[in-house]
Amino acid sequence: MTDPAAATSPSRVAVRATIHDAEAIHRLVNFWAARGDMLPRTMGEVYENIRDFFVVREDGEAVACGALHITWADIAELKSVAVAEDRQSGGYGSLVVRACIEEGRALGLDRVFALTYRPGFFERLGFQQADVMSLPRKVWNECYRCPKFPGCNEIAMTLELKPPA
Repeated sequence: MTDPAAATSPSRVAVRATIHDAEAIHRLVNFWAARGDMLPRTMGEVYENIRDFFVVREDGEAVACGALHITWADIAELKSVAVAEDRQSGGYGSLVVRACIEEGRALGLDRVFALTYRPGFFERLGFQQADVMSLPRKVWNECYRCPKFPGCNEIAMTLELKPPA
């Protein structure tokens, strides 16, 4: 499904984040984390994982971000997908997620997953709901930091990157 907002702005693209995007990524993620929509990230974590991030910039400032974090040889997690509040429903999140998916394909991954409170967003991009217990244990390494642990109600979403044999 094509995102009409993204289609109307061909100059808007998701690109690899640079060190100069770190403060904006930190701000975006922690804005939504303060609302309970995702895990917070320290500046140290953002810098340590900057190579995992893609951003969409406007006027030189990142207004959307997301990261593809490899968890094993065949799977990666989409993390910290965040869009500035005033840019919601404008196709920014879709651009970031699609860039992460393409990166996953280029790396030869079999699938990507996300843990989310907004499954509809990921379903529109081809993801399907999955049992979180089917995901690698490494997924749980951040759960202990979450204020909602162990009563988390995030929904696991997966996308197969390789066609079935």
